Amino acid sequence: MNTTVNPEISAFIDELAETGSHYRMEQMERLYTEDLGFLVLTPQGEVARFSKAEMMAEFRSRRDAGEPPLSTEKRILHVEEQGDTATAILYRRMSERADAALYELRLRKVDGRWLVSGETVLPWPDLASARGFLPPRADAAQAGVPGRRGA
Repeated sequence: MNTTVNPEISAFIDELAETGSHYRMEQMERLYTEDLGFLVLTPQGEVARFSKAEMMAEFRSRRDAGEPPLSTEKRILHVEEQGDTATAILYRRMSERADAALYELRLRKVDGRWLVSGETVLPWPDLASARGFLPPRADAAQAGVPGRRGA
């Protein structure tokens, strides 16, 4: 697990949460690439894809309707950086009236500045009942295998 996060990426994520949560649309527009893919798991178990324009329209609509600011509550869980790209995994909760979510931010450095090129939002898992993504091995002596509880 990557416990050392590039301070530039951490600061960018702070700016992203602060800007979006307060509907600062002009600033928000500059934090995303034009080819943004915003993916959300629906209650039907399908993935809905939204463009940058569609996502911005939703935030603009909330701002124009006088919605109160969203919470900036977040926790960076993991960041992997490879040159001019990075992936950040976050815990994020926008409001006490909204479910917590697992966010995957796909970041790209453009002209020396980090931008969001993709975002995936999934329901936050019930960690108490999570069993891992792989079933246990038939040989219970296998320890430390990815996907096993306690690994």
